[in-house]
Amino acid sequence: MISILGSTAIAAAAVSSLAGLIFLLRGRGRGDQRLIDRGHRAVIALFVAVTAAVVALEVALIGVDFSVRYVAANINRATPLLFRIIGLWGALEGSILLWAWVLAGYAALVAVRYRGRHQETVPLALAVLLGITSFFLLLMLGPANPFGRLSPAPPDGRGLNPLLANHPLMAVHPPFLYLGYVGFAVPYAFAVAALLSRTLRDEWMTVTRRWTVAAWSFLGVGIILGAWWSYEVLGWGGYWAWDPVENAAFMPWLVATAFLHSVMVQERRQLLRLWNHALIIVTFLLTIFGTFLTRSGILGSVHDFTQSLIGPLFLIFIGAVLVFSVGVLLLRRDEVRDTGSLPAYVSRESLFLLNNVVLLAIAATIFVGTTFPLLAEAVAGVKLTVGPPFFNRLTVPLAMALLVLMATATLLPWGPAPRGALRRFVGPGLLSAALVAVLSVAGVRGLTLGALAVIIFAAAAQLAEFHRGARAMGRAEGRPYPLALVALFSANRRRYAGYLAHLGLALVLAGVAASSAYRTESDHTVSRGEAFSVPGYLLRYDGAALSRHPDKLVVAAAVSILPPTALEAVPSRPAAAVPALATLYPSERLYPQQRTPIPTPAVRSTWRGDLYLVLLAVGPDGAVVLKVITNPLVPWIWTGGLLMALAGLISIWPGRRG
Repeated sequence: MISILGSTAIAAAAVSSLAGLIFLLRGRGRGDQRLIDRGHRAVIALFVAVTAAVVALEVALIGVDFSVRYVAANINRATPLLFRIIGLWGALEGSILLWAWVLAGYAALVAVRYRGRHQETVPLALAVLLGITSFFLLLMLGPANPFGRLSPAPPDGRGLNPLLANHPLMAVHPPFLYLGYVGFAVPYAFAVAALLSRTLRDEWMTVTRRWTVAAWSFLGVGIILGAWWSYEVLGWGGYWAWDPVENAAFMPWLVATAFLHSVMVQERRQLLRLWNHALIIVTFLLTIFGTFLTRSGILGSVHDFTQSLIGPLFLIFIGAVLVFSVGVLLLRRDEVRDTGSLPAYVSRESLFLLNNVVLLAIAATIFVGTTFPLLAEAVAGVKLTVGPPFFNRLTVPLAMALLVLMATATLLPWGPAPRGALRRFVGPGLLSAALVAVLSVAGVRGLTLGALAVIIFAAAAQLAEFHRGARAMGRAEGRPYPLALVALFSANRRRYAGYLAHLGLALVLAGVAASSAYRTESDHTVSRGEAFSVPGYLLRYDGAALSRHPDKLVVAAAVSILPPTALEAVPSRPAAAVPALATLYPSERLYPQQRTPIPTPAVRSTWRGDLYLVLLAVGPDGAVVLKVITNPLVPWIWTGGLLMALAGLISIWPGRRG
């Protein structure tokens, strides 16, 4: 029954999408508002139908209906309720349904928000969104059907991939990624519609600015949560491995970041029109290409789904979108030519352009490194792997250059730089020099010191602008300094949200630099009650215990954190008698669908960094093998990433006028 209802809902969604596409195009071509209104209603019907399909699949997952092939392949009766729910995006067919649902939701929001507005452009933008949605619906009617039936139904299912059922972050990480991925379809649709209709020459960016910033923020949160999940679940002590799925999300985020900066130049100077159209087209194409990489099984990944027949269909769709987008852009290139010019070589505008070049260079480097193994295998039949050294060697210098440009552009005003502009560099320069001197005395050396110097200067530049603005507002309006700092976001929300995002980026990179350079790792074989030391910590193994759960067996070791000087103060005192400051429980989890146990780390975080414990083995005598990792400043990465997302939210939050 569920299979029939779900399949019917997808078929109804496909009919609504194609009907809406026809109504909108005919209505726009004939100037018939009644047809356009029917197209709007078809968009709402599409969203309702896809929502019905999602509800049907969730009912099957929660109710463990193993007559549905997708349910039998991805959960079992022992799967906890939370992970049955998130089984929706646990495999190929469900993830395609989620893609279509989010896109249908965005299309419905556009139809409702712009009903009766921008009549020359909105019908075309909706038609583009419906065309994209139709592709994903056709996939579900064919090779990616989430409602395929099994007869007879098996008594139990295979179960979710244990790595996806091992942490609650899987409940939020993929939805944020999809909200970001799919969200870029809206500015892309308006950009294409503006070209086709020859209207909204510059206004399309204003119309879609909030959509773009929202998608950028969602994708950024998804990337950070994905890194956090990798850190908390995989047990390797790292957070970024240049995995194809990580790269697939990072590339469109980088290009979208370039777009968000260059649109400000277009708004102020009537420059980069063609460039900005190209950037949003590339951003959208990268989201589709990333979906192809991660959903076709063509590249190996810890996130990888099984091999699928949808790969060739994705390639055809990507080719069609590329030809269509580039064709429209070339056809209208004369109408989007720039009418302004750069005010000076040394100006914020020029630095924004250089910023674009660096961001695109990073994205291109990642694209080459991610796709080269695929091309090598397709052309020469050779299986190759491009590892972290390639990416780190090329992207780290570019990231440092990006920070220098970011800091310099922040401190320079729009237009030609006045003679006194160099004074703005004095305060951040002195502050960063003082902090670098402190780090040098503390023992930081070499490339790490250089990287931290650049990061500190970039952060100091943002803080200097906050200080300058708050001081000026305090003098002009008589506000106390703390209240003036808060009021800056009301006075110029977009500007100061940008500075806040830059500050978040500096925190992320500071965490990356410190944890990469000063991470320590060691393995210890210890017996119960035995104490051992690692840099900065004194630890004691207190024993292991086995617990049974409906979906798994868990062996957990209790490891206490002791005062570092506890045994030095009373050398004769046994370690077992020392009171613990805290206790961590690294574990191994054995799932029925997995032959080998999965190590699950335990992490203690402070502002200085993390203590990271992994249980590697438990002996018959109760002794254990522990991997102990110390990771300086890792919490700064999560804090900085979420601060960037908060900045995006502040930037698009409606003002007093809504």
